[in-house]
Amino acid sequence: MNIGLIIGLGAGVTVLAMAIIIAGGDTFWFIDPASLMIVVGGTISALLVAFPIKKVMSMINLFKIALFPSSYNYEELIMDIISFSEKARREGLLALEDTIAEVDDPFMRKGLQLIVDGTDPSLVRGILEIEIEQMVIRHDANKRIFDDASTFSPAFGMIGTLMGLIMMLVNLSDKSKIGPYLAVALITTFYGAVLCYLVLSPLATKLDQMTQEEVLIKQIVIAGVLSVHSGENPRITKDKLVSFLPASVKDNISEKVGE
Repeated sequence: MNIGLIIGLGAGVTVLAMAIIIAGGDTFWFIDPASLMIVVGGTISALLVAFPIKKVMSMINLFKIALFPSSYNYEELIMDIISFSEKARREGLLALEDTIAEVDDPFMRKGLQLIVDGTDPSLVRGILEIEIEQMVIRHDANKRIFDDASTFSPAFGMIGTLMGLIMMLVNLSDKSKIGPYLAVALITTFYGAVLCYLVLSPLATKLDQMTQEEVLIKQIVIAGVLSVHSGENPRITKDKLVSFLPASVKDNISEKVGE
C-alpha cells in the first residue's frame, strides 16, 4: 500500500480544517451539498462527454493502482539476469530454454525467448522497445483522464461561483438570501481548487512516476537480455545494469549484487 498517498490526502484535509479552526471559523461552514454537486457532478459529466463510460469508470481502478503500486526488487532482477548470463556462458543460449518458463516477468520471458530463438540483437531491442513505447502510450492515455479532470474541476468551481453570484444579484432585495448565495459562490471555487490540487493533479503525477519506474525496469531487462545474448562477463553485466539505478540505491544494490 502507498502509505504516502493516504498520509498526503489525510494531511491535506487536516491542514485545511485546522487552518479554518485556528482562524476562528467553523468547518461546517465549508460543507455545502449544492456546491459539491456542482463541482463533482459537473466534473464527472464533463468526463463522460470527453471519454467513454468505461474509461471514466476506470478511474476507480487507476486509484487502486496508485494506492497499491507494484513493488520492484532491483537486486533480485539483476541477480536473475546475472544467473542467466552465467548459465548462457557455460552451456550456451539454448540451455536457457528450460528456465524461461519459470520467469515470472512476461517482458523478460519474451526477451529471453527471442534470444534463444536466435533473433538478431538489433531486432530484439527493436521489438522490446516498441513494447515499452506502447505501454507508455497506454499509461499516458489512462493518466490523461486525471489531467483533464484536474482542468474541469476548477472550471466548474468558477461556474458555481457565477451561479451563486447571479442568484445573489437576482435576490438583492431579500437580504436573507444574500449570505447563502454568496457562500455557494465562494465554496464552489474552494471545492474545485481542492479537488484539483489535492486529489486529481497529484494522482496524475503519481501515475506518471509509476510509469517511469516501470520503463526503467524494462530498460534494465533489455540491457540484461542483450548482455546475455552477447556472452558478456557477468561482472560487466552487473556493472552495466547497476548503472541504470538512481544514485540513492545504486551503491547499496551494487554491494549486495557483488556479494
